[in-house]
Amino acid sequence: MFVTTAGRTNEEMIEKAKDLAEILEIPYFPRKKKSISKVQKEADSSCLVVGKERLELYNQEHQEPFFFHPNSAMFRIKRLLKGEHDPLIEASGLSRGMSLLDCTLGLASDAIVAGFVVGNEGAVTGIEGQKYLAYLVKEGLQLWDPGHEEIEAAMKRVRVMNTFSLDFLKSQPSASFDCVYFDPMFEESILESDGIKSLGHFALHYDLNEETVHQALRVCKKRVILKDHFRSQRFEQYGFNIFRRKTAKFHFGILEK
Repeated sequence: MFVTTAGRTNEEMIEKAKDLAEILEIPYFPRKKKSISKVQKEADSSCLVVGKERLELYNQEHQEPFFFHPNSAMFRIKRLLKGEHDPLIEASGLSRGMSLLDCTLGLASDAIVAGFVVGNEGAVTGIEGQKYLAYLVKEGLQLWDPGHEEIEAAMKRVRVMNTFSLDFLKSQPSASFDCVYFDPMFEESILESDGIKSLGHFALHYDLNEETVHQALRVCKKRVILKDHFRSQRFEQYGFNIFRRKTAKFHFGILEK
């Protein structure tokens, strides 16, 4: 991985790229009016591109970049503001002042919705093991302008941790979060969304196991929530009660403390 700038650059962007390279401990390569693919070929590496308004993550073998966007969180929050329901919020039982640990942060869409519901009195922490993706999402949550005050506030409530879920769970005191959330469907949802397919080249994928579920139960105060395909065997395997949704491709499973 290396850092460079967008094609039309300036001194401010160059300095930002150099600072980012230092933060992430990776090289800075000057763009010199070369195409991204040419710079990548010379460096034999994927790259982060610092633009005027956003960061972009380019996989070495694919031309489609990934950049942060709140994605489905925007229309989900607007529905909640109209008094409509959200499946995750119903399954989790989240309300103002509560706390959520999202063990599969990805694009942070679920974490943003949770941040809206728990409000300033609550807390949302998201885990992302891929350090470049974690940095890009962390920056995006703070800098993206959704043009909506309440959505912006919800985004800024999400705390991003660059670590692995099991390691983080083991490090936490018992009953330290109201709810712990897993979405192993994240990989499948990437493949179904044209706008974020490129993220699939960077995201880390792993399956649940007994130890992770055990630690999640220890760390939660109220419940562990699992989002998964309606045919998934994980619900039965780990003892989740299924919160079924008619015509939906996925259900939510609940493990009460």
